[in-house]
Amino acid sequence: MKRVLLVVLLLAANLTATPASESAGLKPFGRGSWKTLLQAHAGRPTLVYFWGVTCGPCKVELPQLGAFMTQNPAVDVVTIDADLVPNADQPALAMLRGAGLSAADNWVFTDGFAERLRYEIDPAWQGDIPRTLLIAPDGGIVTIEGVAELATLQEWSAKHVPAK
Repeated sequence: MKRVLLVVLLLAANLTATPASESAGLKPFGRGSWKTLLQAHAGRPTLVYFWGVTCGPCKVELPQLGAFMTQNPAVDVVTIDADLVPNADQPALAMLRGAGLSAADNWVFTDGFAERLRYEIDPAWQGDIPRTLLIAPDGGIVTIEGVAELATLQEWSAKHVPAK
């Protein structure tokens, strides 16, 4: 009887468990996630920021992105931890929280073959971070390699956010 109860409890735990990344506030980014992300934000101005915990410029830029998100609520902000060095979710979440980005749509690369994920996003992308994609409501994409100037983001937002 004890064995049956133990088996039932283990099965129930496995049925209700979610991946650690998802339950912690980071969505797992694997094959097909780019298409899902684009569909979820279709028709809305969207800023997608690729960053990493080990990226020095990202550490400086994240708080600026948090300020941009606060000042531009009509722009969807998506962050994707695309660090080449695998890391635990907690440091990434702490950095996002400290930068005021907890409410953003936050993802983390979870496929061990990161090149495949980058190719799905942009076949020309070699993996350099930070990298920002500005996606207009019509689907047009502007790519910014390296640090994105806040003034550039504000200018893009003003151009693509419908007037009230």
